[in-house]
Amino acid sequence: MAKWIMVVDDDTANLQMAGHILSKNNMRVTALKSGRALLDYVDKNGTPDLILLDIKMPEMDGFQTLENLRILESDKGLQETPVIFLTADENTGTETRGFEVGVSDFIRKPFNPDVLLRRINNVIAMKSEMLSLKSEATTDKLTGLLNKAATGVELSKMCIRETGCLMMIDLDSFKLVNDIYGHEMGDKVLISFANIIRKTVPEKSKIGRIGGDEFAAFSYGITTKEDVEKISKDLNEKLQKSARELMGEDMNIPLGASVGAVDVPKYGNDYTSLLKLADKCLYKVKKNGKHGYELYNSNTFTEEETVSSIMTIRDISEILGERNIPSVALQLDMDAFSYVYRYVIRYIARHNVNACKVLYTLDCPEGESEEDYREACDEFGNHVIKSLRKSDIMTRSRYNQYYIFLTDIREEFTERVMGQIINSWKEEHGDNLIISFDSEFVRSEIGSTLIVEDKHVVVVDDEEATLKHTESILKGAGFRVTALRSGFELLDYLQNNEELPDLVLLDKMMPEMDGYETYRKLKEMGGDASRVSIIYLTSDESSDTEVEGLALGAMDIIRKPFIPEVLLLRVNHIMELVLLRKRFHKIIKV
Repeated sequence: MAKWIMVVDDDTANLQMAGHILSKNNMRVTALKSGRALLDYVDKNGTPDLILLDIKMPEMDGFQTLENLRILESDKGLQETPVIFLTADENTGTETRGFEVGVSDFIRKPFNPDVLLRRINNVIAMKSEMLSLKSEATTDKLTGLLNKAATGVELSKMCIRETGCLMMIDLDSFKLVNDIYGHEMGDKVLISFANIIRKTVPEKSKIGRIGGDEFAAFSYGITTKEDVEKISKDLNEKLQKSARELMGEDMNIPLGASVGAVDVPKYGNDYTSLLKLADKCLYKVKKNGKHGYELYNSNTFTEEETVSSIMTIRDISEILGERNIPSVALQLDMDAFSYVYRYVIRYIARHNVNACKVLYTLDCPEGESEEDYREACDEFGNHVIKSLRKSDIMTRSRYNQYYIFLTDIREEFTERVMGQIINSWKEEHGDNLIISFDSEFVRSEIGSTLIVEDKHVVVVDDEEATLKHTESILKGAGFRVTALRSGFELLDYLQNNEELPDLVLLDKMMPEMDGYETYRKLKEMGGDASRVSIIYLTSDESSDTEVEGLALGAMDIIRKPFIPEVLLLRVNHIMELVLLRKRFHKIIKV
């Protein structure tokens, strides 16, 4: 199937050239002349495989277009489309900002046709692999539902953001199916029941398989006992019908479904705690005849039923939410916030990171009622908490003020982040609040560094100064670095070390054996070593160098001398896929 590429550029000549190159290579091309045209087209026709987006355009530039595109994709429940920026700007600040906002790559104008095609194919292939790996890592292979780990993550988000009902659903007498009809029939029943749950719960619900015949579901918008009763009744009726179709009308196994349910957010929004309540309800159903439901009511459970007198470390960790950290910022009351605040300040001083304190103040516009104003103040807090990263912290200091602690952020990005929150609020709610903010940047003594998890990078360069400079940048950002001075040393290192690096930064121009020849010999080695991801380092400005490097299979090309921030952003960009591969292969081995 032909790849679908959208090209967005206000210059007709660039559109025609890109369209000609791509069409000639069997790609479907849609040419648009503005960011607004792109947003309107996507809204009506959906997203392509990739977007080539010019940065400098009138009215709405590439950065604004990308921001609005992500909002549109989120609103419509679409996957984020990979975007490559087209630019004639040699300013490294533009590249840094682009990677910060999530662009997939840059292509310089005027572009070389081979470079254009190679980078497009690279980005699409990487995106496809990441989606495939994420799907494999989060999907239960038998039923197609979320697997246990992904269920915790996705239902945690739902419990925080939505109103509905968290349900534990367990098949009654399922063991008899396996015992009498065999495990193959048991699998057919599980697959059928998974489809029944999908069709029974409302749209926007999320469902996962958390055990052999145990399922969890967040039923979106379900708020009454009557709603839960109907779902339970439908599940049992449809399951009985499906079972007889699979095993015959003479099937006499008392197959059914028991449902334990708890209202969200009435009884909180922590998934782990809520699931325990749903599990207790499920247990009660099992003890009282099965094939039914129980909706949690705090008045119906005694303290002895809800709290164990002795708890294990695992119990306490689960209650604290250790296993399922929601992907939103942390909101605390003022008392709790004060303890966390002091801890973060000490952490900043010790680990040499930066942070920013922000205070939003909300004033009432002229003509707005007090009731509407206070309701808008409440809603603004929800808006902010969803807009921030999960590493950020927020408290409500007064009914019309929100105090935020942004962790690990560079000073130049603070106002833009805060401004984006205000702009997205106004787009959705209009001018129902007068919003202002003050900020105060908190620096460590040494200054800002990028904090990343421990990742292993091998750097290969015959120039001592470049080698030390690259090693210093990566180590300062938390990477584990091995420095080598030739392609021969790299091949020897990979052959004689069981633990392979996550990524190799390989200089192109080296005596005796250059980077390209080194990569070819690396491929010939076979095994895991031949699949190590490579980024080329080069001072060669010619497009032929880029074409040859990408054709060999390199993940990216970084030109020397490089800006430290650009190096880190490009390395981290590739590392995301590399680590996803590692995590997936670990899951497969387990």
